[in-house]
Amino acid sequence: VDMAGPPLIIWEREVEQLLLYAELVPRLEDALGKFSRRDNAEVIQPVRTTVALQKHNGFLGVMPTYMENDGLLCAKFVCFYKRELGSALPATQATVVLLNPQYGNVEAVMDGDVITGMRTAAVSAVSAKLLMRPDAEVLAILGTGKQALSHYNVFTEMFSFKEVRVWSHRKEGIERFRQSVSGPVTMCVSVEEAVTGADVIVTVTRCTEPVLFGRWVKPGAHVAAVGACRPNWREVDDVLMKEAVVYVDSRDGAMTESGDVILSGVEVFAELGDVINGTKPAHREKTTVFKSLGMAVEDAVSAKLVLDKWKAKASQS
Repeated sequence: VDMAGPPLIIWEREVEQLLLYAELVPRLEDALGKFSRRDNAEVIQPVRTTVALQKHNGFLGVMPTYMENDGLLCAKFVCFYKRELGSALPATQATVVLLNPQYGNVEAVMDGDVITGMRTAAVSAVSAKLLMRPDAEVLAILGTGKQALSHYNVFTEMFSFKEVRVWSHRKEGIERFRQSVSGPVTMCVSVEEAVTGADVIVTVTRCTEPVLFGRWVKPGAHVAAVGACRPNWREVDDVLMKEAVVYVDSRDGAMTESGDVILSGVEVFAELGDVINGTKPAHREKTTVFKSLGMAVEDAVSAKLVLDKWKAKASQS
C-alpha cells in the first residue's frame, strides 16, 4: 500500500458512469443480510450521529461502519435540510470516504449524492422484491426530487409495472420529472388519486407531516417510506402504520430516528436482512411498510463497488 500518495477523488459524473443497479442490488442484499446477523461481530455500524445546523435549518449526519471480513472501513458525511417550498438550495449533500482499516489513511473520497440516491432506491426495490404481491401492476411515487427519479429508474428496471403514477406539491416538479424519465408516467393532482388502487407506493417527499393516509391504501399494498428521517417528522399516518406489517433497514435506527415508527408506537416486525437471511417471513399477502432510513453499510458497499470499477478502468487504459 502506497501510504504517501494522496487519496483518489471520484466525483459525481464518474460515480454515475460506474454505478449500475444490476451490480449494486446483489451487493446491497448481501450487506443487509450481514448487518442483520446479530450473532457475528462482522459488521460494526453505530446509529448515525447528527449535529443540528440551526442557523441553516439542517443537520449533519455522520455514518461510519466497519465490515471486518470485507476489509471495509467507510464513513459518509451527509447534510440534510428542511428547505422552504421552491427553494433552489439542495435538500441533501453527501460525501463518502473509504479508509484503509489497517493503516487508517483515506484511500478514496467520492461524491455521495449519486451513491445515496442509488443505494436508497435500490434498497427500496429490494423491499418490493421481497414484500410486494407478485401480480403488482401499479406503482405510485409521491415526490419528484432526486430520490423520486432514482426510485423510478430502479423500479422500472427491475419490475414491469403497467402504470406509474406520480404526485408532487409543485407543477414545475412534475414537469421536470416528466422530462427526466424515459418511460410513460401518469401525473396526479392529489395524493389520493395517485395511491388509490396502487400495488406499490413509494414516499420520497420533504413532508414533515403525514401525506399518505391509510384509508387510501388498498389492502395488500407495499409501501416504501423513504422521507421523514427525524424522530418528529412523518410521511404516513397512524392508520397505515398500525394496519401494516412494518419492516425496517435497522431496528436501532428506526427506534432512534423514524417519526413514523416512534410516534405511531407500532412494533417493528423485522429488518429486511432478517427476511433475506430467512429468519423472518415476508408477508406479501398483507399490507406492508418498509421504513427506510439508510445505513452506512449500504454506502460502504456502494463506494467499494465504485472504487473497484474505477481501478479496473484505470488499469485498462
